Amino acid sequence: MTIEKKLIDQFINVTSKAALEASYLVGKKDKIAADKAAVDSMRSELNKMNIQGEIVIGEGELDEAPMLYIGEILGNNTNGQEFDVAVDPLEGTNFAANNLPGALSVIAIAEKNNLFKAPETYMEKISTRVNEKNVIDLDYTVKKNISNLSDYLNKNPENLTACILDRPRHKEIIDELNKLKVNLKLISDGDVSGALLVTEQKYNVDIFLGTGGGPEGVLAAAALDAFNCNFQGRFLFKTEKDKARAKKMGINDLRKKYELNEIVTGDSIFCATGITSGDLVSGIEIQGNDFVSETLVTHKSSGLKKVIKLKQNLK
Repeated sequence: MTIEKKLIDQFINVTSKAALEASYLVGKKDKIAADKAAVDSMRSELNKMNIQGEIVIGEGELDEAPMLYIGEILGNNTNGQEFDVAVDPLEGTNFAANNLPGALSVIAIAEKNNLFKAPETYMEKISTRVNEKNVIDLDYTVKKNISNLSDYLNKNPENLTACILDRPRHKEIIDELNKLKVNLKLISDGDVSGALLVTEQKYNVDIFLGTGGGPEGVLAAAALDAFNCNFQGRFLFKTEKDKARAKKMGINDLRKKYELNEIVTGDSIFCATGITSGDLVSGIEIQGNDFVSETLVTHKSSGLKKVIKLKQNLK
């Protein structure tokens, strides 16, 4: 089955309204309030839709933010088409709080039981445009991945660019990339958008790697799938509580490496609306009684992959 194209505009509306509400708090130094504004708007707009959606990727525990919690049912039609819904109403809370580039409002939907239920924990990730097997792999060393990618793309390592979160936990990876003379794009937050920079050559990023949020990994995978990119993820369960929660969610092999087609199957829609302007999309702009938004949208079955600019009334 495919997801009807008419739903695309409705989901763009969900993320653009959430982005608008968060935009009023940009630069106010209060990431919790900005996140809550986006969450409340997203919940309200989803509940107006003629669907039955279950949140399988929520938000909350890592950021101690107000939750759209896993298992929450949204939509106004209990007999409507059933969907798995993944949300990050405010991706890049620090970006919004401090008026920095790259804050997004993000949603991904798939048909029921087609989107991985990811626990709120960390995930090792790797993504590239290269979709051939045995070129890029989470199990390879950084050196082997870069060597393989260089050979495949017919580029020297110094002509490759790697995107990675600028975190102390990535020191060894960053040191190795520097030793190999790979160009670095270090990001301070927002690893949904970081993973998506491999989708098109215009972003000049060849590989995204490192450890970030598990839920963000699933959201990114939905868009990467539509772009026919490569993605692998492996959850990191450090505490007994994490392990118990994973097992309760049906994850028995705690060290399993997930391929993209194990994270999202079938048709999907992905929407990411800019709150503050970044690499992928421009932020919310208020023009009198209207607001202008930009949303990166993908719809796998129709091949839609584009940035849609909308002007809507503020009322």
